[in-house]
Amino acid sequence: MKRVAVYPGSFDPLTNGHLDIIGRGALLFDELVVAVLQNTSKEPLFTVDQRLRTLRHVLRPMRNVHVDRFEGLLIDYVRRVGGSVIVRGLRAISDFEYEFQMALMNRHLTAEIETVFLMAGEDYSYLSSRLVKEVAQLGGSVRGLVPPQVEKLLAARFGRHPRRKSRK
Repeated sequence: MKRVAVYPGSFDPLTNGHLDIIGRGALLFDELVVAVLQNTSKEPLFTVDQRLRTLRHVLRPMRNVHVDRFEGLLIDYVRRVGGSVIVRGLRAISDFEYEFQMALMNRHLTAEIETVFLMAGEDYSYLSSRLVKEVAQLGGSVRGLVPPQVEKLLAARFGRHPRRKSRK
């Protein structure tokens, strides 16, 4: 039986930390669906369509990874795509508390779908989309934190040219 997992998120913007989780998740499952949350209560930096295009472009070489959008209850979406696993990334203890609550609520709603946590690679343990947005907005370099395509999108969004990472 084919093992389908779903990695949900806003991916606003996509970071190399997300790509780390996607790459490792793709090795664990027959199919990994990267599901972009369409959340009308938040004001995203990029539209859902922009995020979908970026993800599809960056993930094109990964044959068992597919990109889609969803709204509503995650477990309903996971069922709809034939999934049995939700993949979540953990960076720090602070992530664990929230993710643990979500996993328990999803288990309460259905015991058929399991949540699997993947620890962030140490190079990305501090990285979040929120921090990337703040650094880019203030003119700092996000090189090495996001794919080159995202770096260009951020520069265009904030009216700046991508800058080289500062040397220590």
